[in-house]
Amino acid sequence: MVAAALAATIGLTGPPPEQSALPEDFAAAPSGRPPSTAAAPRRPAEAFPKPPSPAAPQHGPPVRILVDDVDLDARVIPVGVTERGDMTVPDDPATAGWYRYGPAPGSAQGSTVLVGHVDTDSGDLGEFAALYDVRRGHRVEVRRSGAPPVRYRILSRVTVPKDELPSSAFRRSGAPVLTLITCAPPYVPERGGYLSNLVVTAAPIGSGRRW
Repeated sequence: MVAAALAATIGLTGPPPEQSALPEDFAAAPSGRPPSTAAAPRRPAEAFPKPPSPAAPQHGPPVRILVDDVDLDARVIPVGVTERGDMTVPDDPATAGWYRYGPAPGSAQGSTVLVGHVDTDSGDLGEFAALYDVRRGHRVEVRRSGAPPVRYRILSRVTVPKDELPSSAFRRSGAPVLTLITCAPPYVPERGGYLSNLVVTAAPIGSGRRW
């Protein structure tokens, strides 16, 4: 339920001109970032997920994420829940949100989740639009406060309907991974905006996982 609820939250309002053009899943070459749009309707009200009970406090929270191969460079802030128990996502499309009730980068197990908007109300691209360009093997660096950076290598990129976001994206056990999520076409205003999510998964470098 948490995964499905989050998937419904991170659709943006700026429709790409070619709404049917989805980035291809690996191992095909990406189709490129969604083009910027000059005008877009105002972002609709968003329902954020009701997460499980908070985990223990984490050390070394993330403060910045970089993927040099696609020029992604975003500030990271911790995000929690609203008074309704819904997850929050930073309004600033240049900023990513770390789901602080899940594992932190560098944790020995579980999925570290960072979410970000793909564009703005006016159609300007956000930093996570760069996820449309990533390829298998690209490196991700997550810088932390009071701790060394954690480096990952991208394993996969998939586009899924919002109501089919895998529950494993928020798991707290199992092999450690970094999960990056943004929205993806098609864009249907009468249904609240984007209908899919782009999900990028990366494993810590040196984890022994095969690419």
